[in-house]
Amino acid sequence: MITLRQLTYFDALAHTLHFGRAAERVHVSQPALSTQIAELEIRLGCRLVERTRGAIVLTESGQRLLPSFRRVLAEIRSIEEQVQQQAGILTGRMRIGMIPTLAPYLLPALAPELARRFPALDFGVREAITETLVTQLRSGDLDVVIAALPIRQPGITHRLLFEDRFVMAVASNDRDVLDSPLNRHKIALDRMLLLEEGHCLRDQALSICEGHSESALVNFGATSLTTLLQMVAHGMGRTLLPEIAVAAENTGSGGIQFVPFSPPAPSRQIAVFFRSASQRQRDYEAFAEVAAKIGRDILSAGRRSMGLPA
Repeated sequence: MITLRQLTYFDALAHTLHFGRAAERVHVSQPALSTQIAELEIRLGCRLVERTRGAIVLTESGQRLLPSFRRVLAEIRSIEEQVQQQAGILTGRMRIGMIPTLAPYLLPALAPELARRFPALDFGVREAITETLVTQLRSGDLDVVIAALPIRQPGITHRLLFEDRFVMAVASNDRDVLDSPLNRHKIALDRMLLLEEGHCLRDQALSICEGHSESALVNFGATSLTTLLQMVAHGMGRTLLPEIAVAAENTGSGGIQFVPFSPPAPSRQIAVFFRSASQRQRDYEAFAEVAAKIGRDILSAGRRSMGLPA
């Protein structure tokens, strides 16, 4: 008999085309995943993957059967979602994805609040860049994703959570005095530090810097805001920081000062994304309500730390 476990494992292998990464994706050992794939091939009487030293390739049969397998898995998820909805709001399992420029600041407050208000909710969080999160949301590996607009993908809808404005982070002993508040059209962009390719915050920063010479930008390629801020504190440049990070980073002892922009300040729109066909719409609306309040509270704390009205 073909099992759901076998279909799930094959779906993971089709996504990753790598036995090790597929095993990590479904939280089993690589030998266990390989065994289940082999048993599925025996049951079907055909090869689904070609195993070579350097790569995994789906056979013609594997490519032909994969859409049917995924329809079965989608139906099973739909049944599970219907049962969870009957059990009440935010019960059972929820897999949350969050971009790296949000997770360190939003999650420490969001996680305990979810646990307090919804004790029957079993949630896990995965941090990754937007492209990866969207792929996993569409495949059903994630239930919701918190990221910045826009994300335009068929079958995915969203609820706006909050507006996250940007500030300029500079070293406390920076020799160049920046007028506060900054005019976004007259800011000096020399020694501007950016995140590496793939981070949506890099693209947002580049859009703010549009019209300025790219030679002023420093393609340091940091993978986190924490790394960028360490570089700023040591006088190696300046960077744009989302306000959601200010409350955590504005400790007064980090060698950094935060300079706000004059209205209308550049900003990003943070939203929660989910599959429009999901049966758990009430869950996602409740989740969005909690995440929005937590986010707004963190933003207010950050503005107060800069001496601004919340």
